[in-house]
Amino acid sequence: MTILYVIIPIAIILVSSFVFFFLWAVKTEQFDDLETPAHKILIDDWNDKLKEAKI
Repeated sequence: MTILYVIIPIAIILVSSFVFFFLWAVKTEQFDDLETPAHKILIDDWNDKLKEAKI
């Protein structure tokens, strides 16, 4: 029973820290655009190939 006095505060601290970091990530717009960074890699690669072809 005394272990609950240790586990419950640790669980509350962990949950509150996860909520804090999730809200921080949403507020700083970390989840806005998930597809553009993946496409930028392909676009940069395509532009490099075009530059090599022109030279």
